[in-house]
Amino acid sequence: MKINTALILCAGYGKRLNPLTLNQPKPLLKINEVTLLENCINLIESLGIKKIIINTFYLKDKIEDFLRIKKFNVDIKIINDGKVILNTGGGVLNMINFSDESHFLIFNPDTIWNKNYIKYIKDMEKFYFTRKIKNILLLVSQNLSFDKGLKGDFNLNKNKIKKDDQNDLIYTGCQIISRDLFRNHLISNFSISEIWNQLIFKKELYGYESLESFYHLTNLDVYKELLKNR
Repeated sequence: MKINTALILCAGYGKRLNPLTLNQPKPLLKINEVTLLENCINLIESLGIKKIIINTFYLKDKIEDFLRIKKFNVDIKIINDGKVILNTGGGVLNMINFSDESHFLIFNPDTIWNKNYIKYIKDMEKFYFTRKIKNILLLVSQNLSFDKGLKGDFNLNKNKIKKDDQNDLIYTGCQIISRDLFRNHLISNFSISEIWNQLIFKKELYGYESLESFYHLTNLDVYKELLKNR
């Protein structure tokens, strides 16, 4: 089995990057003259995935215009959150309702993705299907993060995610998730972390560790430093 559809989360306000995001959605900010969104789409294409669903809300017209002008060589469907923003969990559920697939690769475009991630994502996908699990997150050590102020989210024990007083692994913004996990949820404003926490409690949330250097647009100061260093 393999993943056929990727989701990209593009609905957020990007408030930590104000004033840049007052008139420009965060996925359209550029590093090395390439937008974060294009960078993410390029990685998905390199993975051999043919379908992408993108959710929008804040400054949605600018994202729609960008995608129409760029004309990517992949089937892209845009799904708007609606009258209210749906957060990460509600946004994902809203998107998967427009697909017949059972398993999805999800990306946050805040990370500066590159082709070095392909190996880790493909290995994570193989682990996901081999173990017949429902959710797996791509994680990275704090030591590999460009933003040294970014705190760890989790720890790993034999690929099972746990939370401790001291967490050394950061969520990169890439995960694989099964539609089954949303059976008891309605489309509403909720965070994907609600599902993660339920799985952690049952010891059923899995992680896969990337050894790639991690660059993430946390806030305006980090973005300015990235522009100097990339």
